Amino acid sequence: MSARYRTEAINTDGGHGVSNIVGGMAVPVSSPLASDFDTSASNPEQLLALAWVTCLNSTAQAIVRGERRTSVRATVELHPAEPGPGYEFRAHAYLSAEGLSAEDAEQVLAAAHSRCPVSKLMSGAATVHVHTEEYTAA
Repeated sequence: MSARYRTEAINTDGGHGVSNIVGGMAVPVSSPLASDFDTSASNPEQLLALAWVTCLNSTAQAIVRGERRTSVRATVELHPAEPGPGYEFRAHAYLSAEGLSAEDAEQVLAAAHSRCPVSKLMSGAATVHVHTEEYTAA
């Protein structure tokens, strides 16, 4: 089966410089581990969090068919890998849904997490967790 969508990104600068989408945007990047960390640039932790909240909430919206508002927030932390070497992400996503019971919100979350391509990419990682939380209007 052919791909429904394809993109390509290139980084030649490492953790400090620019990452590019071929034929598209250029994203300034800076490693939070660097002594000269540029807080105005992005980093893999932020980009992963953005990808996950966008994908997971889009999937949740498809599941509730737009009948309710949903919201997803994510935290992505960088920790020394256990066991080493290197580092690992610890990622948590929190879904809330307007007017749903805790049980119904859990069902939406489970369905969205099983269908979201970003969640699928991260599935099975011991450092990835999803949760529900009470909905509050923004």
